[in-house]
Amino acid sequence: MLILTNAYTYASDAHIHQPVLNGKLTQGSLIRGKVEAGTQIWLNEKPVKVSSTGDFVIGFGRDATLKNVLKWQSPSMELPSKHLINLEKRIYKIDKIEGVAKKYVSPPQAVLARIRNDNAAVAKARQTNSDLNDFLSDLIMPAKGRISGVYGSQRYFNGEPKRPHFGLDIANKVGEPVVAPIGGIVTLAHADMYYSGGTLLIDHGFGVSSTFIHLSKIHVKEGQRVEQGELIAEIGATGRVTGPHLDWRINWFKERLDPALLLDTLE
Repeated sequence: MLILTNAYTYASDAHIHQPVLNGKLTQGSLIRGKVEAGTQIWLNEKPVKVSSTGDFVIGFGRDATLKNVLKWQSPSMELPSKHLINLEKRIYKIDKIEGVAKKYVSPPQAVLARIRNDNAAVAKARQTNSDLNDFLSDLIMPAKGRISGVYGSQRYFNGEPKRPHFGLDIANKVGEPVVAPIGGIVTLAHADMYYSGGTLLIDHGFGVSSTFIHLSKIHVKEGQRVEQGELIAEIGATGRVTGPHLDWRINWFKERLDPALLLDTLE
């Protein structure tokens, strides 16, 4: 069996024989867990990194399969145990946005190589698999402002269907501060990507990262350590936008997750 909790707190018992999972069992969720030190974990037969103290994390994307298998084997077990994780299916909003510049709806041939390079740089940063344990911390909002866009919404730009939205949009004036929601290491700081404009990625450990886009100014450099609440950037209106805002995203490797599920104030 699994032990499920709603709070992001961790058991201190060093002899945990079943995984303790902390998070919401739904599509788009990041789930943090605890097991006995030395335990091996697999999600859908793929190995999951476990720290020396038994901490681990898994994530389920926007359209994740609802039935998933978590397998574990502690040092005292002769054979692995399995448990089915049943996720709740989510219904996402439809978001129709007008007034988007044509070059961002149907980009010209001349910028396609730039877009590919941007995508490759972001993908590389999101594959970081460090031993940082900042992902275990509670998160804070990275900026103040009105919530103008939510995770998972199917987007239409000028009437044309495009990819879903994978972040939490916080609208405010250009120049308003953006702070680190939790600590980590800056893995990407780019002043002007085609779609995302000023773009910043921070690694929080074990494949968990934050993405901040449409920034007007970036205050940190790649390789720099930042702490929770530290000024990292300023809200902007760069890239594909119709107004100034921060688009904040949470990732677990390739999986794009919902930041709102990690913030009690937005539940």
